[in-house]
Amino acid sequence: MDAFYASVELLRYPDLAGQPVVIGGGRRHQPTLLADGTRRYALLAGYTGRGVATTATYAARSHGVHSGMGLMKAAALAPQAVLLPVDFEQYRLYSRRFKAAVAEVAPVIEDRGIDEIYIDLTDVPGAQDTLGHDPHGGVRAVAQQIRNNVRSATGLTCSIGVTPNKLLAKIASELDKPDGLTVLTEADLPARVWPLPVRRINGIGPKAAAQLQALGIRTVGELAACERERLVQHFGRAYGRWLFDAAHGIDDRPLVTHGEPVSMSRETTFERNLHAVRDRAELTAILDELALQVATDLQRKGYAGRTIGIKLRFDDFKTVTRDLTLPQPVADAAAIRHAAGLCLKRVDLGRRMRLLGVRAASLVRL
Repeated sequence: MDAFYASVELLRYPDLAGQPVVIGGGRRHQPTLLADGTRRYALLAGYTGRGVATTATYAARSHGVHSGMGLMKAAALAPQAVLLPVDFEQYRLYSRRFKAAVAEVAPVIEDRGIDEIYIDLTDVPGAQDTLGHDPHGGVRAVAQQIRNNVRSATGLTCSIGVTPNKLLAKIASELDKPDGLTVLTEADLPARVWPLPVRRINGIGPKAAAQLQALGIRTVGELAACERERLVQHFGRAYGRWLFDAAHGIDDRPLVTHGEPVSMSRETTFERNLHAVRDRAELTAILDELALQVATDLQRKGYAGRTIGIKLRFDDFKTVTRDLTLPQPVADAAAIRHAAGLCLKRVDLGRRMRLLGVRAASLVRL
């Protein structure tokens, strides 16, 4: 999906279309409805706190704002951008809608998150057809039908990359955003993929990219031109070979159409550092809410967790986790909250805290 969270918010606030908008605020950044029917929006200018941008509209991205950026830094880049609070319930609703719309056309789907999926078009009627002089005309028509279905069901646009495998599909889906449809074959690699920076390959992170740059390798094409054995020498047998294959568009991973989650968790970064004693009431409310969110996730997906854990990050950025394995798996908020409280008692809470999380693991089906 294209700038998914931001696009969902623009459905709710269409007057913000085309404007720089950043999603990541809290309740205090909720728009105010005025007497004349217009809304007053919070702006990034003057923002203070530790909030992080969940996403941003393309207009905000043109100013350098991106997902994961601290909101204070985003405010320096785009002070006049509108700041909206996150609404994950709404995003999950639209996520279910768009996936159902895709499944009406192509039911074999690998779910990769709230706004991303892989689709197998192999057996979809018409996908293998040639239309006119276009050997890929059939699959283009199917992909367009999927886009039309998604727009009809959600009012949102999506970008689709049609390729022989998942690695290239991820790259292709991002080439013509927003609202793009890109068909990419192995023959297109030199012109469309090799000029791209190596970070565009899903699986090459900042550390690997820096190591590649030290070897004089910045683009996918330069990576493709590198000898396999040189990559193995620098990165090890498994990752070195994968780098070589990825640069040549080779990926034999099948679609995973179902899988069992390992854990479910929720966490929040506080607007200010909180102290276990002086801010006890606020921390208690936050812990209650996190336990409720985890319980809701478990119940909605049909799981219970036997291991409940907490995650704390202190003002010195030290992170501590504690887990408690229960006699029986639980899925209700009260039991999760009680177990999380017991975990907290095993932590030295002398320092102020900046983050708190609750996690359920050792999941079993209900």
